[in-house]
Amino acid sequence: MAFRVQLVAHEGAAIALVETAAHWRCPGKPRSGLRELAIGTKAPRMSAGLAFFSLCFPSLFSIVDPLATVPIFLALTGRDNRASQRRTAIRAALTALIVMSLFALFGTQIFKFFGITIPAFKMAGGVLLFTMSLEMMRAKHSPTRSTAEEETEAQQKEDVGLIPLGVPLLSGPGAIASVMVWSARASHSNEKIALFASILLLALVIVVTLLFAPGLSKVFGKTGINIVTRIMGLILAATAAQFIIDGGREAFLNP
Repeated sequence: MAFRVQLVAHEGAAIALVETAAHWRCPGKPRSGLRELAIGTKAPRMSAGLAFFSLCFPSLFSIVDPLATVPIFLALTGRDNRASQRRTAIRAALTALIVMSLFALFGTQIFKFFGITIPAFKMAGGVLLFTMSLEMMRAKHSPTRSTAEEETEAQQKEDVGLIPLGVPLLSGPGAIASVMVWSARASHSNEKIALFASILLLALVIVVTLLFAPGLSKVFGKTGINIVTRIMGLILAATAAQFIIDGGREAFLNP
């Protein structure tokens, strides 16, 4: 049976009206062959979610910087067998995933509990991330992520996947602040989904990076890892500046 398709604009959405040829010839009969397919309403929201993901994931990736964790991971697990290293890598990634997901989920409630406004946290988080980015561009280990005392103490622990790898190396103050700021910026459900998808993808990247840590260390070497860290620091500095600008605009222009 022949069909005719009309695309009609309705409140900015494209609605596909499919009518049978028999009904088109006899407009007085019931519209038994009519189907409405809303094909335009979901497209803008999907594109907004993808756009949010394209901004969120690079920001989180630059602050976590899994490649920079490779030397510390090898220093803490170098004497372990491969099976033990795999378990440690998985525990570290799961710890980072759980911590960042919790703060992404309850970030707004935490703001309300402590009486903190979102613009204030954006500015404070931006300053914190900017100081960390300066250390990264100098290829130095930021004490905000972990101190030398914490790493020395970690060498005496049996399970280093939780502390210090999971917290604070992979999901430290900088990552937590970044996640909470992105959670505050996510105004639609698709953007929330994009945020959690970014965290999940980042956890998978962490697992792969740590599982192949010995090979990556040989391929990149210390110089290569420092170059990547500097690039991540530059991206993080731009993200931090944007957080500060957004926070200042919301605080002073839209009080």
